Amino acid sequence: MTSVWVVVFASLSVLMGIAITSPAKGAGSSSMPSTAASKALDVLDKEFPSTDNGSLGKSLQLVIQAIDGRAVTTPAVSGEIESLLHEASSLPHATSVTNPFDQAKPFISKSKSTAVATIQFSKMSDATGTKTYDKVVDFAKDAPSNLKVLVGGALVPATSPPFGPGEIVGILVAFLVLILTFGALRVAGANMLAAISGVAVGTAGILGVGAFYPIQDTTLTLANMLGLAVGIDYCLFILTRFGSELRDGRSVEESVGRAVGTAGTAVVFAGLTVIIALLGLSVVNIGFITEMGVAGAFGVLIAVLMSLTLLPVILRSLGRRALPKRERVPGLAAKASRRGRRSFLRGWANVTVKHPVLSILAGVVALAIVALPMLSMKTASSLPGGIDPSSMERKAYNLVVDEFGGVQSPLIVLAEGQNIGTKTTAIQDELGRLAHVQAVVPGTVNTAGDIARITVIPDGGPIDQSTKDLVAGIRVHAGSVSGVHLEVTGETAIGIDSDDALHQALIEYLIVIVGLSLVLMVLLFRSLLLPLVATAGFLLSLAASFGASVAVFQWGWLDALIPAPQGDPMLSMLPIILVGIMFGLAMDYTVFLGTRIQEMYRRGLNPKEAIVEGFTKSAPVLVAAALIMATVFAGFATSPMTVAASIAFGLFAGVLTDALIVRMILMPAALSLLGRSAWWIPKWLDRVLPNLDAEGHSLNSDEVDEDSEEMEPVLAS
Repeated sequence: MTSVWVVVFASLSVLMGIAITSPAKGAGSSSMPSTAASKALDVLDKEFPSTDNGSLGKSLQLVIQAIDGRAVTTPAVSGEIESLLHEASSLPHATSVTNPFDQAKPFISKSKSTAVATIQFSKMSDATGTKTYDKVVDFAKDAPSNLKVLVGGALVPATSPPFGPGEIVGILVAFLVLILTFGALRVAGANMLAAISGVAVGTAGILGVGAFYPIQDTTLTLANMLGLAVGIDYCLFILTRFGSELRDGRSVEESVGRAVGTAGTAVVFAGLTVIIALLGLSVVNIGFITEMGVAGAFGVLIAVLMSLTLLPVILRSLGRRALPKRERVPGLAAKASRRGRRSFLRGWANVTVKHPVLSILAGVVALAIVALPMLSMKTASSLPGGIDPSSMERKAYNLVVDEFGGVQSPLIVLAEGQNIGTKTTAIQDELGRLAHVQAVVPGTVNTAGDIARITVIPDGGPIDQSTKDLVAGIRVHAGSVSGVHLEVTGETAIGIDSDDALHQALIEYLIVIVGLSLVLMVLLFRSLLLPLVATAGFLLSLAASFGASVAVFQWGWLDALIPAPQGDPMLSMLPIILVGIMFGLAMDYTVFLGTRIQEMYRRGLNPKEAIVEGFTKSAPVLVAAALIMATVFAGFATSPMTVAASIAFGLFAGVLTDALIVRMILMPAALSLLGRSAWWIPKWLDRVLPNLDAEGHSLNSDEVDEDSEEMEPVLAS
C-alpha cells in the first residue's frame, strides 16, 4: 500500500511541476451569480465598447495636502505642487501626469485642502510594477517637507506568502499534544507521518489540477489546513483504538483489523460528512467558493484514505511498541492507569448530569458572551483601497473619500428608452434630487439613440451604508422619467449586489446544512430529540465562531498577535465557508461522543449512567482531538493572508467552543434532562430507517467491553 501512495504522489508531482511553471498559476475563479448590476454592465460593455466603466488601469494617484493646512490653491503651495508633479513625470514607466489645477479637469476639493494628480504608466509585468510602485512611494516620502503626499491605488494585486512561522509552530504544538496523549514519541510520529503524507498528496493533486485550471492561493491554503487538521484527528482515533485492542491482549494483526473496522468506520462517516458539507458549498453558485469547497473536500478525502490505508501499514510495523513500555503487557497496571486518567473526566460528567440546568445555563451564557460581537458584524465582497487599513494606499483612498466623496467608486446609471438623448437632462435632474448624491456627470448616448450612460458620484465610499441606500434609491426611481427605465451598475453597484447575493446564499446554505444535520443524525442515532440538541449546539458554536471573528478581524482585538490586517468589515464569503466547515467538524465530535453514550445505553445502563460512562470513554480522545485541531488552526491564523487567517481563526474559536462547551457541557446536560426520551423514535420510523453502525460496534456484539468489568452504577436511576 505504501508503494501505491508513492506512485500516486510521484504522478501528481509531475502535474504539480507543470502547474508551478504555468503562467496561469494562482489566477483562480471569481465568478459571481448574475445580478441586476452585472447584467446592466454587460449592456454597457456592448453599447460602449471603448468605455473603461470605472477602471483606472495602470495608474497611481498622488493625494497632496499642505502640512500647515493652507489651501493648495495658494500660489506658493500650488507652485510647489506643480514642480513636484513635473518631477513625477520622470518616474520609471510614467507616460503622463495630470494637473489638478487644469481648469478643464480640476481635481481640487471644495475645501481647497487637497489636490489629486493621476500618474499613468505603460504596460508592466508584476515584477516591474512592484519596483515602480516602490519608487513612487519613495518619491512621495521625499516630497518637500511642507507637503503631505500619499500614494493611492496599486499597480499589481497585493499578495501575501501563504505560509509563515505560525503554521510551523501550530504543527509542533499539535505534535506535542500527540506525545502527551499517547505517551510515546514513535506513536505521535506515526500519527504525524500519516497526516503530513496526506497533505503532501493533497497538495500535489490540487496543484496538478492547476496545470489545467488556475486556482487561488487561498484555495490551496484551506485544503492544506483542513487536510492536516482532520488527518491528525482521524489517525488519532484509529491509533487510540489500536492501543486499546493491544491492551486487551489481542495480536497486532487482529488489533489493526479491529481498529480499522471500528474507529475506521467512524472516520469514514465523519469524513464523508465533512466532504458533503464542503461540496455543498457549490449550491451558492459562486465560482471561488465552489473551488475552495471542492479543494477542501479533496484534502479531507485524502486524509481519510491515508488513515485507512497507510496508517494500518505503519501500525503493523510498530506492533506493541505503539504502547508505552509499562502497558505493553496487558494487566492490572494498565487498567489502573486508565482508571486514573479517567477519574477527572468521570467527575466532570457526574457534576454535569447531576446539575443539568445549571450546566446548560453556564454553557449558553459563555457562548452568548463570545457570540455577542456578531451583532455588529459588517460584510463586504471586496475591500476598497487595499486590504490593509494602515497602509498608505488605504489612507490615500480614505482621504479622497473624505474630500471628494465617492469619486473613486462612481455609480454608472444605464438609461434605456426611445430618443433617450432628449431625456438625459430630466434623468440627471431626477438623479440629482436623490439623497447621498454628490454630483451627476452628463451622460453619453449610443449611436442608436436608445441607451445613455450617466455617472453618479455618491457622497460616501463604496461600502458605506449611504451608498447602498443610494443604489436602492435609484432602483426605486427606475421609472420616474416617462418612457425611460434606469439600471445602476459599475464596480460599486456590483460589489453591493454581490454582498447581498452572498447574504442570501448564506441563509439558503444554512437551511440546507441544518436539514442535512437533522437527517444524518436521525439516521445514525435513531432518535428525534438528540439530533435537535446536537444541531442547536452546532448553531451556538457557529455563532461563537462568528462573534470571535468579528472581535478580532473587525474590532482588532488581537492586532498584536495576528499579522493579517484588521479593522475591516468581514469578507462576505467568510460566514458561508465557516458554516460548511464547522458543520462537518461539529458532526465529528457529535458522532464520537453520541455513539459512545448510545452504546452504553443499549447495554442496559440507565440514561445518566450511560452518559457518564460514554463521556468518560470518549472525552479523553475528544479533548485531545479538539486541542490538536485548534492548535493547527491557530497556527494558520497567524498567516499574513487575510482570508486564510480569518477562516483559520474562526475555525479555531468554533472548534474549541464546540468541543469544550457544546459537547462536554451542553450535550451531556441536555441528554440528562431528556432521560430516556432522548433515544425515543416512532416505531414506524424505526422500522424504515437503515441501520448505520458508524463505529463498527457490531464487531463487539458478542464480547464484553474492555472496561465493562469496571463499570458500576454511577448515579441512581
